Amino acid sequence: MSLQGKVALVTGASRGIGAATAVELARRGAHVVITARTQGGLEETDDAVRAAGGTATLLPMDLMQDGALDLIGPSLFERFGRLDILVANAGSLGVLSPVQDIQPDDWAEALTVNVTANWRLIRSCARLLLAAEAGRAVFVTSRIVLRPTAYWGTYGATKAALHHLVQCWAEETRTSSLRVNLADPGPVATVLRRGGFPGEDQSTLPQPADVAPGIADMCEPGETRHGEMVRVSPLPL
Repeated sequence: MSLQGKVALVTGASRGIGAATAVELARRGAHVVITARTQGGLEETDDAVRAAGGTATLLPMDLMQDGALDLIGPSLFERFGRLDILVANAGSLGVLSPVQDIQPDDWAEALTVNVTANWRLIRSCARLLLAAEAGRAVFVTSRIVLRPTAYWGTYGATKAALHHLVQCWAEETRTSSLRVNLADPGPVATVLRRGGFPGEDQSTLPQPADVAPGIADMCEPGETRHGEMVRVSPLPL
C-alpha cells in the first residue's frame, strides 16, 4: 500500500491502459479519480478498482470541452484538498493519411485531445501537484515521436508536441519535489492500436495490465527520474 492516502487522477480510464493503471494505483492504496467520455466504461473500471480493494471517484468528461478541464483542479481541491498523481493517458489516433490529405476536423480533434487537453490539465492541476509532498505526473506517449512514420503524421506530430510540452514543464519544475515524465508502453493490445493496425493479432501483444505496473512505479514517492521518456513495455526495443 505504498500510495496509501494519495489521490490520483487518471484520464482515458474507461478501458485499456488507463483503466489498468487506475486499478494498479488503487491496488497500491491511492484513491483514483477516473475520467473518460463513457459512463459505462468508467463504471466497469470502478468495478475492477473495487474488486482490487480500492476506491474510485467517477468523473465523466469529454476532453474536447475546455471548460470542464479548467475546473478539474479546483474541483479536486474542493473535494479532496489535494492531488498527488496525474496520469494523462487519454489519446486520439486521428486518421492515418498522407500528410497532404489530412482533414481539418481530424487534425483538430487529435490536436485537442493529445496536446491542448494535456496543456489544460497541467494549467489546472500544477499547483496541487507542486504542493504535494511527492507530486508525480506521467504522460503516456509513443516512440513514434522519435521515428516519423508514413501516414502517421497526425498522431506523430501531436504526440511530438505533447512530448516537447511535457519536457519543457519538467525543466521548469526541476528544482521542485514534483517528478514529471513520459511513459512509453510500446505495442499494447488496445482499441487505439487496433485502429492503426487492424489486421494485427492482438493476442500476441502485451495486455494493458502488463504495462500498468511500470506506469504506477513512476508514480511512487521514491521515483527520482524527471523529464525522461521511460519504456514500460515488457518487450525489448
